[in-house]
Amino acid sequence: MPAHLSLLPYIVAAWLFCCGLYGIVTSRHLVHCVVCLAILQTSTYMLLLGIGYRVGGAAPVFADISPGRLTVDPVVQALMLTDIVVEAVVVALLLAIVVKAYEKSGCVDRRDLATLTG
Repeated sequence: MPAHLSLLPYIVAAWLFCCGLYGIVTSRHLVHCVVCLAILQTSTYMLLLGIGYRVGGAAPVFADISPGRLTVDPVVQALMLTDIVVEAVVVALLLAIVVKAYEKSGCVDRRDLATLTG
């Protein structure tokens, strides 16, 4: 294995994914499920950090960098920013759905929502 390759971001990403998935599977409270989904999606940040990081790499601002200089991949940074925006939208939408479910049924327990119709 090369000396510059670290498995720590990948291990942390897998751990966050497993924690979020466990929380989604075991939780009955809808708000807790939304928070666990946000934790699960945070694992993608760690994965993208692990993929895009380069030891000794400079920021991808190419105005003042010599052509042979090692830089961090700007595509991975753009994907990470996109992932953050998508997560914010998904969490906001799911929380709005939870609020509507609470207004209709008076509870946020997954098992009790099975009685809702329409």
